[in-house]
Amino acid sequence: MQRLTLNQRHIVTRFMDATSGEIEYGKQWYSIAYAIADRISLAYGLNTETVAAVIAALSPNNKWERNIKDAENVVAAYMLGGVEDALNVKVCTYKKNLAKAVDCLNSCHCDYESLLKGPKVIEFYHSILGANDDVCIDGHAYSVWFGERLTMKDVPNIGKILRQRIKDDYIIATEFINDNGDELFTPCQIQAITWVAHKRLYNV
Repeated sequence: MQRLTLNQRHIVTRFMDATSGEIEYGKQWYSIAYAIADRISLAYGLNTETVAAVIAALSPNNKWERNIKDAENVVAAYMLGGVEDALNVKVCTYKKNLAKAVDCLNSCHCDYESLLKGPKVIEFYHSILGANDDVCIDGHAYSVWFGERLTMKDVPNIGKILRQRIKDDYIIATEFINDNGDELFTPCQIQAITWVAHKRLYNV
């Protein structure tokens, strides 16, 4: 049996803490996010990738329910009044992230990674689009990996080397879970499932 490091075991343990409902919800989380982006895109005549980029841009320091509302409000304002109106929408994230979202809407190309910048935002964008080769590493994912409930101020700056290490640990933990269970998961799904369980356990 594969030997896991302490951090990999933390991920597996949090997965084992998840209820059957949390597992099912976590499995579908990014598919649901994609469906939301698709719904908004159809309503406003945009492509799904553009709306996914807007959602990702507006995600830092933003609760998911408000993230969706902010995204649709920004899209609606842009489609009705252009850049200026969109930049005046009140959102629950940073001004620079609102500017990124508007840049994605105003872009004539689909290289959204270059507009989004920031690894966490790009990872979130990839995950919404269903990428199986990336994992969104935010403060909650770090807390699961670290094995404790950390406030966002306690989460260190996750540099390139540490970020890759955490991603690799999520991938290895996923392989372990798949090898020892009856169902196959992607690393994105394990990240989402452990996040859902973590939220319940620590009321965050």
